[in-house]
Amino acid sequence: MTCLLTSAQIRAIESSAIASGQVTGQGLMARAGQAVVTAVQAAWPGRTGPVVVFCGPGNNGGDGFVIARMLDAAGHAVSVFSCGDSITPDARQARAGWTGAVLPLAGLDRTCLAQAPLVIDAMFGTGLARPVAAAVWGAVAMAQDSGCPVVAVDILSGLCSDSGRIRADAGYLDRPATMTVTFDSPRLGHMLADGARLSGQLVVADIGLGPWRQAWACGRDAEVAGAATPSGLLAKEGGHKYSHGHALILGGGPGQGGAARLTARAALRVGAGLVTLACPAAALAENAARLDAVLLHSLADGAALSRTLADRRITALCLGPALGRGAREVGLVSAALGAGRATVLDADALTLVAQVPALRAALHPRCVLTPHDGEFARLFAQIAARRTGPVNAGTPAFSKVDAARQAAKDAGCVVLLKGADTVIAAPDGRCCVHASVRGRAAPWLATAGSGDVLAGLIAGLLARGFSPFMAAETAVWLHAEAALLFGPGLIAEDLPDLLPQVLRRLLEQGGPMAVAALPTDAGPFL
Repeated sequence: MTCLLTSAQIRAIESSAIASGQVTGQGLMARAGQAVVTAVQAAWPGRTGPVVVFCGPGNNGGDGFVIARMLDAAGHAVSVFSCGDSITPDARQARAGWTGAVLPLAGLDRTCLAQAPLVIDAMFGTGLARPVAAAVWGAVAMAQDSGCPVVAVDILSGLCSDSGRIRADAGYLDRPATMTVTFDSPRLGHMLADGARLSGQLVVADIGLGPWRQAWACGRDAEVAGAATPSGLLAKEGGHKYSHGHALILGGGPGQGGAARLTARAALRVGAGLVTLACPAAALAENAARLDAVLLHSLADGAALSRTLADRRITALCLGPALGRGAREVGLVSAALGAGRATVLDADALTLVAQVPALRAALHPRCVLTPHDGEFARLFAQIAARRTGPVNAGTPAFSKVDAARQAAKDAGCVVLLKGADTVIAAPDGRCCVHASVRGRAAPWLATAGSGDVLAGLIAGLLARGFSPFMAAETAVWLHAEAALLFGPGLIAEDLPDLLPQVLRRLLEQGGPMAVAALPTDAGPFL
């Protein structure tokens, strides 16, 4: 399990380490500098060419001066450009330790980059709280245009490490860093929004903060949210079909059943003991022609659904994929929510919840909402506006994590905000991120029906007795893992049939799944 930290949290951990007397700010800076040099030497073994280091005024710049000194000692010809005077004691001390020239960043031109030197960006890292000037990020852009590999210290200058949002004047880079080296733990900004796209290869270096990170978390009762799902929970041991739950999937009318069929097959593949697709009578024949193990049930309206749910063996529902948005469907969603069962609301059901206040008011803690960005904006307009709106100087940018947490609190249920950087949040502040980036990038999931399969996976796990939060995080991982297994050319119909291989590998290997979690006090509801 990877724990993602905010800039405030890593500063608190560093402060605790320094306050203990076991390490100094200069000592941490030396460890950070050595970690970057080690990463550079591992990435470019034997390289002895020139290096250009961009240094900023704070401790990120201090790291840069330490790196320059170490690379100079290793035999590189090092040039240092600074965008301002050092303003922190540790940064000033690090600058004093550099005996070479310090040139103004404004003096950088393409002749300085003619030999395509390795470029170290140590201008503004973790904790950026204002937009950087075009001259700052423009220096990195000039280096990229000149064919230079770029290594960012902590995070590219101009990216908010708490949100991944760009905080820069007059545009920004359109290419990622070659590598980003950060310390102790990844930051949210490495996994979210533009930060995930622009950080390049991410190296997380251990600089000895582990004991203080653990003590800091325990001292704030900040247990890691979204603890890794043990693979054994996905195994099926004994019992009969009803022992493993019964998922009820509600489908649309004739010609609209494909989405619900994908949902139903995913729920069955993930281990629900029974899955029933309930649809209008006119759609029964169409669905019967395409399904075998999935049961079928004619369902006229909300009153009929209430009668159906008198069967307590139905343990989870999923509504939304191509369901429709008329009066009948309002009644279905109302009846489903009124039953209080574990319920996934997706697609059309989310639109209805956004449109009908009584449905919004009926949401309960056993619900999982699965919006994409457009659906989220309809459901939580004010929260969504903060993700794209202006950012106050001196504060972190409002992030996708902030948005999902606030939405979960407001709705009183789990919210799964989809995307390459999927965020899952619970009303109590628990949160985890599944970032399909870098080695887990799965762009093939951007295909029609993929979200319907995800909804079915969640419903199937809910039917089996998983909590809403654990069902959501497990389903997201399985969904991405199936896509990675298939690769290019994936269509939604492939996903359920890949699950046996994914589950088999997980059960054979055991251990946790690749999700990243946040301490529960990671600043929700800013």
